[in-house]
Amino acid sequence: MNSSDAPFLEIRALYKSFRLNQTEIEVLRGIDLGIGRGEFVSVIGASGVGKSTFLHILGTLDAPTRGEIVCDGVNLFKLGEKALAEFRNRKIGFVFQFHHLLPEFTALENTAMPALIGGIPKPEARIRAAELLEEVGLGHRLEHKPGELSGGEQQRVAIARALAGNPSLILADEPTGNLDSKTSMDIFRLLQTINENKKVTFILVTHNEKIAGRADRVLEMIDGKIVENGSLKN
Repeated sequence: MNSSDAPFLEIRALYKSFRLNQTEIEVLRGIDLGIGRGEFVSVIGASGVGKSTFLHILGTLDAPTRGEIVCDGVNLFKLGEKALAEFRNRKIGFVFQFHHLLPEFTALENTAMPALIGGIPKPEARIRAAELLEEVGLGHRLEHKPGELSGGEQQRVAIARALAGNPSLILADEPTGNLDSKTSMDIFRLLQTINENKKVTFILVTHNEKIAGRADRVLEMIDGKIVENGSLKN
């Protein structure tokens, strides 16, 4: 992926600590990183090393102890709470290991939810949701509820939902963690296609080294810091 000279996402001296009883546990220990617009980056590392914490901070679901994150020229943690929420809803999409679909709603309704929350009129939100579900290969499953879908299909709905707000950045935390190897690769290829066609920047946390190695860039988290591993793609 070609990226501009100025990083789309800049992470500067990022630290995160938690206090457990009387002990302070430092999870992130000074991360400096630039990610270009349209890059597909994977993050690997041992369990408990801080990958999900890192992703939650990038998505502004959590705040750093200190440090800065600048996304598309905006210094995120200098924004007020309302402006930060608006930026997150407008610019960032999330895909998690557990899809978090609402079981009582159809695939179409789940996908339309972010647009409705963002104030898009219901007819427009439903049309957009149907188009996105068609894009992820579920145009024939619009009226099915999550319990009527396979694990891979549920994750496709979650991906469509993440795209509903037309984000510039998608953060994916173990999106294939509960899927078999074939379905995992199918989901990853779908994410790659979205990345290529829509020029959305992707940051993917995964334990699957085969999938991680297909990203533009592989980052490894060790002891709360990021180490560049390059790319393993052929």
